[in-house]
Amino acid sequence: MTLIQGTIWPERASISSRHVRSLIRKYWDVFQARRDRQRLRGTLSGLSDRELMDIGTTRGEIDYVASSRDIDPRDIVRHSRGAARPTSSR
Repeated sequence: MTLIQGTIWPERASISSRHVRSLIRKYWDVFQARRDRQRLRGTLSGLSDRELMDIGTTRGEIDYVASSRDIDPRDIVRHSRGAARPTSSR
């Protein structure tokens, strides 16, 4: 019986350590993403209003742009104002 417990325990320990490493990796990725957002927010805040207009955003949208970089705020503004979507010409 001691032999069986000895062979099961290392397997459980390796599964546990994999979960711990995975959890640490997830926290590290979240930490890095947060730092990137803070860095982007700082960079955008340092731009003038004219420079922000050139890239298609305003000072009030900095937090939104920094937190959802994969979404283009210009598309949201365009669609919310009821602008016509481009259609294919035949």
